[in-house]
Amino acid sequence: MARRSVLFLLLVVALLISLGITMLASTSFFTREGGGEEYVTVWKQIVWLGVSLVACIATALMDYNRWFRWRWYLLGAAVFSLLLCYEWHLAQMLGYKPLIASRVNGASRWIGFGSMRVQPSEFAKIALIIAMAAWFAQHEKLERTIKHGLLLPGLILGGIVALIGGEVDLGNASVAIAAGVGIMFVAGTRFIYLGLIGGSGIAALLVGITFAPNRFERVMAISNLEKYKDGIGLQQWVSWLAFGSGGLEGRGLGEGRMKLSYLPEAHTDFIFPMIGEELGLWGVLGTIAAFVVLLFAGMCISSYAPNRFGKLLGFGLTFLLSLEALLNMGVTTALLPNKGLPLPFVSYGGSSLLAAMLAVGILVNIHRQGVHQNWDPLTMIRKKRRWTPQL
Repeated sequence: MARRSVLFLLLVVALLISLGITMLASTSFFTREGGGEEYVTVWKQIVWLGVSLVACIATALMDYNRWFRWRWYLLGAAVFSLLLCYEWHLAQMLGYKPLIASRVNGASRWIGFGSMRVQPSEFAKIALIIAMAAWFAQHEKLERTIKHGLLLPGLILGGIVALIGGEVDLGNASVAIAAGVGIMFVAGTRFIYLGLIGGSGIAALLVGITFAPNRFERVMAISNLEKYKDGIGLQQWVSWLAFGSGGLEGRGLGEGRMKLSYLPEAHTDFIFPMIGEELGLWGVLGTIAAFVVLLFAGMCISSYAPNRFGKLLGFGLTFLLSLEALLNMGVTTALLPNKGLPLPFVSYGGSSLLAAMLAVGILVNIHRQGVHQNWDPLTMIRKKRRWTPQL
């Protein structure tokens, strides 16, 4: 199973990307972004897919232990890119047009020029996972101390979460908290420390919801979706209708009705209901099964990593992709408040696809070293710059 796990991983990723391109072709003609041009979002996603494949191959060929050495540089770059998103607020205060930051649907989480924009929080989550995995790999046997098990890793986690949450991006902030706490749990941190960090994160999110009325209404909407179907609960209500109208077999590929200006963001965050409407229950179950296989394959890869850093890094990346999929499915089925999270590999979005493929590339490299080599280079990295494998 260990040797085949990477094959299963790559197979389900290829299937999910193919599903995403197919469903995007079905919905893109009706998107506002299309502006009358057929399949414009499909071509943009294909361009991003090409970039993502190059990045995936590069990370698959590069020794994953280099991320250990670059952890602080990556974390610093993540903080800097997140701070650039706040340039929109600075522009509002000083009365000039933002140069690089942009605000969409009440959230200032994008930077870029013109139509070429990226979402720094997608890459900040990966940098956070690398930093947390490296921290607990470097301070093995100290994870149960208050300094190395709570205060310092909590500072790393809290800084990234605060910057993401300040963009009014509570969805990605929640994912970042869960990913960080997950790595701490696997690393062996005391349960009381996990409770303190998790409780602090939940309290911070509740404060964010309180000061963002729109987010509070989203929480209230799922308790009585029919009451809010003409307002804040419109997306999730129409999503329900899409799942219901699809039935067991689905209406057929391209025959969905809810994408006809009824379901907002049908090509991005709410592409999962379109799978349910056009491909039916079998399409939904197949998509869920693909992410379950991805979860097991990623966990198998991480369990065979040659060192502690690889194990924690592989777990964190697998947990991140699986959690994002679970939350997206929970939102689109109205089990969770609307968070604005894409479905990995399937939803339209270059930043999401690129970050996910970077994670896959790192997992592939962990597999290559974990199955085919039996040496532990992490200790050598910490002692000197150059090292040779101990065969």
